[in-house]
Amino acid sequence: MTPAEGDRDLLVAAAREAGDLALRYFGRDPQSWAKGLTSIVSEADFAVDRLLADRLKRARPGYGWLSEETADSPDRLGRPRIFVVDPIDGTRAFLSGRKEWCISLAIVEDGRPIAAALYAPVIGALFRAIAGGGADLNGGRLDIGRRQGLAGARLAGPRRFARPVAEAVGLPLAAVRFVPSLAYRLALVASGEVDVAISGPNAHDWDIAAADLLVHEAGGVFTDLDGDAPRYNLTEITHPVLVAAAAAIAGEVIGLIRTGQEEESGTS
Repeated sequence: MTPAEGDRDLLVAAAREAGDLALRYFGRDPQSWAKGLTSIVSEADFAVDRLLADRLKRARPGYGWLSEETADSPDRLGRPRIFVVDPIDGTRAFLSGRKEWCISLAIVEDGRPIAAALYAPVIGALFRAIAGGGADLNGGRLDIGRRQGLAGARLAGPRRFARPVAEAVGLPLAAVRFVPSLAYRLALVASGEVDVAISGPNAHDWDIAAADLLVHEAGGVFTDLDGDAPRYNLTEITHPVLVAAAAAIAGEVIGLIRTGQEEESGTS
């Protein structure tokens, strides 16, 4: 087993255990609190975060740590590798009994993810990836390279940003899929269930790092509107609008979104 495979398998084992723990709270009205102006957190998020910190930090004590539910520490900036963790991505969905939430785990090196595991336990979907080694879903290799044009494309993301793409493919805006977990939304591009997934502004490292690697290793593209791939474990951990899509259509999608933003701001 290579070191990369060992890291990936560590994430997979931790994600499975975290999923089992989260399911003990799911559908049982766990205590929850407002977090900031628009977010919410629950006792399940904190319990899963503690479990993951114990399992992962104990296994790789030299790795840094960045998690949505742990106070950030500048110590991570000096570590060559860090864990990037979202204990429960899609907490509102989790609390409302929806199935589209997941545990999202990545290891980042030099600003880019090198290993990832994303587990949606209610759905029974386990995604894995290694940089340069491909991605799989429940053991089946992922490859999204077949789509060559936007016709008939399936979209997921905020309708504000999806509107120009939906109009271009003749899709009613109401048909743009709502997926409450951003990590899972992006992973659906890797699995081929969705052709274009959009992340609105201000996503954090923990929302997207694992799914970024899944999309890339499945043959897709995940970039900002300038065509640049996200960088992780920087001082600033939020990101602008991002697009995940098959490589052949990503440029067209980005162009449509950019045009839509220009029209919205009146700069076209």
